[in-house]
Amino acid sequence: MTNRNDIEQLFKAHYAQMRRLAAALLHDDDLARDIVHDVFASLLDSPLDITVTGGYLIKAVRNRCLNHIRDCEIHQRIANRYFIDHEEYDSEDWPDEETIARIYNLIDSEISPQARHIMELRFSEKLPFSHIAASIGISETAVYRHLSHALTTIRKKLNENG
Repeated sequence: MTNRNDIEQLFKAHYAQMRRLAAALLHDDDLARDIVHDVFASLLDSPLDITVTGGYLIKAVRNRCLNHIRDCEIHQRIANRYFIDHEEYDSEDWPDEETIARIYNLIDSEISPQARHIMELRFSEKLPFSHIAASIGISETAVYRHLSHALTTIRKKLNENG
C-alpha cells in the first residue's frame, strides 16, 4: 500500500531522475516538471492500493511524455492538413462572417453527428484526442479520422462554392 508519506519519500528519492528523463524526451524543462508532478498527483488521488517502485515511476513518466508527444503530433498533422490549402488567404480576409456561417451550415448538413460531436469536443472544449476517445469509446485513430474526414469535407465544399 502506498500512503502519503511513502509518496513523499518516493518523490524525494526519484524526482531528479524522473525530471531528467522527461526533459530529455520533451526538450522542455517546465513541461517535464509538470509531467512529473502530474504523476505524483495521480498517485495521491489514486484510490488503488498499489506498491509503487522507482521503476514504476520512471515508466509512468515515460508513458506520459510519449502520450504528450503523440497528442502534439496528431494535433500538428490535423493543423497541417487543414491549413496547407489555405495559405493563400490573407489573415485579415479569412474567415469573414459569411464564410463562418457557411462553415457552420456545412457542419450541420454534411458532417455526421458523431463527427460533429468530436469537432465540438476538440475545437470548442479543447479536449485532447485521448480524452475524446475515452469519452466516446473509440480509438484515438478513429477520432483523428473523423476530424480529418470532416475537415476535408468542409474544405472541399467551400472550394466548390468559391
